Amino acid sequence: MSSVVVAGSFNVDHVWRCDTLPAPGATIAGRYSTGPGGKGFNQAVAARRAGADTTFLCALGDDAGGAMARGLAAQDGFAVVAEPSSEATGTGGIYVDSRGRNTIVIGPGANAALSTEFIEAQRALLAGAGVVLAQLESPVETIEAVLAAAREAGVTTVLNAAPADAPSSIGLLKLADVLTPNETEFAALLSRHVGERVEADNVATLDGATLHGLCRKLVGNGTVVVTLGAVGVFVSHAEENLRGDTQPYYRVGAEQVQAIDTTGAGDAFNGALAASIAQSPEAPFARHVRFANQFAGRSTEKEGAAVAMPHFTPADAG
Repeated sequence: MSSVVVAGSFNVDHVWRCDTLPAPGATIAGRYSTGPGGKGFNQAVAARRAGADTTFLCALGDDAGGAMARGLAAQDGFAVVAEPSSEATGTGGIYVDSRGRNTIVIGPGANAALSTEFIEAQRALLAGAGVVLAQLESPVETIEAVLAAAREAGVTTVLNAAPADAPSSIGLLKLADVLTPNETEFAALLSRHVGERVEADNVATLDGATLHGLCRKLVGNGTVVVTLGAVGVFVSHAEENLRGDTQPYYRVGAEQVQAIDTTGAGDAFNGALAASIAQSPEAPFARHVRFANQFAGRSTEKEGAAVAMPHFTPADAG
């Protein structure tokens, strides 16, 4: 089955592009733009543009932001199943410097109102998916309900444990067949749930066996994919569940791209990974990772988050 259900957040992004990121107390000049964002929506766009039939589960306000989400999803050809909220649709304030680095502030709005009751009513939709993908910009109990419903139906679950400061539980992590933190999120998860102190900047420099051992402490039987930005990706499988690969852990190098904006790169990776798994569930996992890596790299060559997702499918990648 080639379908992906993404459960998560939609934000109206307000973006300022500056030579440098603003420091405390500073006033600097920048170029302003606005458009769609939110990790959930970004990942839904990525999954659809990567070739998967896609449905986006979310909560939206009765406002221009909610109308934007529905309209843009219709243009890209995927469905939005939204819980109506009296809160305003979520917003994000993003600063991007000349090197493509960013800082982001989120106003959750309706995203914080996505309820377990609404998810319970979507069990048939979740059970019919090939892959269910979620993040942590929605209430943690709601995301746990999403993954639990998918797991009960035998659907592959992918959890992007982002942002790093979002609440989570070891029980939630173990509902993920595939867990996809970046190095900052990985360090936060280790500190919070395992009691291991690792500096985020040092994650990429750890030897493979050490990094694999830390991954195993987080999810048990699941796969962990740690995205490492310009360094690439580290993959860790349980010994008894290699997902078609020949080794329990390995690295995949970063794609060589002309990056101008990394804002949605992680979301691009996750949406493309879910789409690839859904379309070719029997393929070796390394193939899905390589495709997601290529897709994410291409997304950094354009400005924006959702709007920067490339139209690039596994068939295009060869």
